[in-house]
Amino acid sequence: MNKNYTAYKTIGEVAEILGLVNKSNGNINTHTIRYWEKEFKQIKPKIFSGKRRYYDEKNIELLKKIHFLLKSEGLTIKGVKKLLEKNISYENVEKSEKKLNLIDKKNIKNKLNKISNLLKEIKNLK
Repeated sequence: MNKNYTAYKTIGEVAEILGLVNKSNGNINTHTIRYWEKEFKQIKPKIFSGKRRYYDEKNIELLKKIHFLLKSEGLTIKGVKKLLEKNISYENVEKSEKKLNLIDKKNIKNKLNKISNLLKEIKNLK
């Protein structure tokens, strides 16, 4: 039985849509969605008896946008909140975050490389 495209989806179904699956054991990571609900006031699932969450297409699209901005684009929670609350373009948030060094990917990569090299040197001293 396939659900209608516009039907409400459970939190597990939404997690699968977003690809929030633990790669090591195959479990669905619904806790991520519950955390995002706390962080982003725009996410408002229907909560029926038994405290089960049901998401409509509007909420699912919003979760997809949040997932993309956090996971693919590397924005911080704070940056995504700014984008959603002020309804400003992604480019403006990205510029302001880079100014604050919140998502300077090259800088982080360089620091990780330096740490890795230091660890290798420490191992060679033993």
